[in-house]
Amino acid sequence: MRIGVPKERASGERRVALVPETVDRLVKSGFEVVVETGAGDAALFPDAAYTAATIGDQESVWQSDIVVKVQPPVDAELQHVRAGQVVLGFLSPLDQPAMIEQLASRGATALSMELVPRISRAQKMDALSAMASLGGYKAVLLAAHTLPKLFPLMTTAAGTIKPANVLVLGAGVAGLQAIATAKRLGARVAGYDIRPAVKEEVESLGAGFLELQLETQDAQTEGGYAKELAQEIQQRQPELLRPHIANADVVITTALIPGRPAPLLITEDAVQDMKPGSIVIDMAAPNGGNCAITKPDETVTTEGGGVVLGPTNLPSEMAVQASELYARTLFALIDEFAEDGEFTPNFDDEIFAGACVAHDGEVLNERVKGLLAA
Repeated sequence: MRIGVPKERASGERRVALVPETVDRLVKSGFEVVVETGAGDAALFPDAAYTAATIGDQESVWQSDIVVKVQPPVDAELQHVRAGQVVLGFLSPLDQPAMIEQLASRGATALSMELVPRISRAQKMDALSAMASLGGYKAVLLAAHTLPKLFPLMTTAAGTIKPANVLVLGAGVAGLQAIATAKRLGARVAGYDIRPAVKEEVESLGAGFLELQLETQDAQTEGGYAKELAQEIQQRQPELLRPHIANADVVITTALIPGRPAPLLITEDAVQDMKPGSIVIDMAAPNGGNCAITKPDETVTTEGGGVVLGPTNLPSEMAVQASELYARTLFALIDEFAEDGEFTPNFDDEIFAGACVAHDGEVLNERVKGLLAA
């Protein structure tokens, strides 16, 4: 079977789905791999590095049995999709259900890396966590670069400089990495999450855990993700957070619920309370943002001198390692269902069944079906 690696065409995307290392492993497993000309250039993997692959044009790549992507296919790519083809990558099924319907209508088998079940056997395929970790790290570096203060405590001949106060809202993979990175840079760090169960994880990184007077014991799904809160709690949460936000030099928000608008954590009034020069890095910007004034991929300066940034693709800014990690998760998934160079769907396997959103002309995922019906 042939695996195709197209050049990513989404604006600002620098990652590539497979790097030379994983191409070598796939070829040794019996696959043929064709990489589109220039597909890895932005991630510093030139065509010459893909010694085990064939370098071809866009059309030859999309003639492959399996096409691996980072971003969902754009319109110009969807026209190449054919019946029986496997399309694998971050497909954003809960944000772009109409695109999944198009893949289904063309007869493709679509596997979404976001929906790989969070089970022990699938840890090596957890692309979402790998990218979230990189995003949390980069968010702190962006904040440190933008903040007109130092992060660490520093003693000088002219006196002592106090450490910056960093508040991280959301203690999932991205939030925990942000907490760890801010601590390494010497900031005074606090973490907040609606799930009381993560308190121990936050404190294990040397940060304080911010506890609000909210009834949130049932705020976690079986898979460990945050649930959408009841309306009353959603309204109280920003007000309870407001004084803590005002005290922070940096606030990093990471709260996302797949398939839903990002919960509002920072009101416009809360932003105005912040000190001049304070920074908000809103990692939920792709889904509307946790901050009321966030604009995706823009910098907003408030009347009080605060700054709100809404980056939408931080992992792409570290394209080398991001591509390497992502490629390994793709390899792990393909390898799980491959034998002697043949990829075989297995709907009796919970990993395959969980990740598969379209097959044989039908949309399979129930949540995507619901979004399409609505």
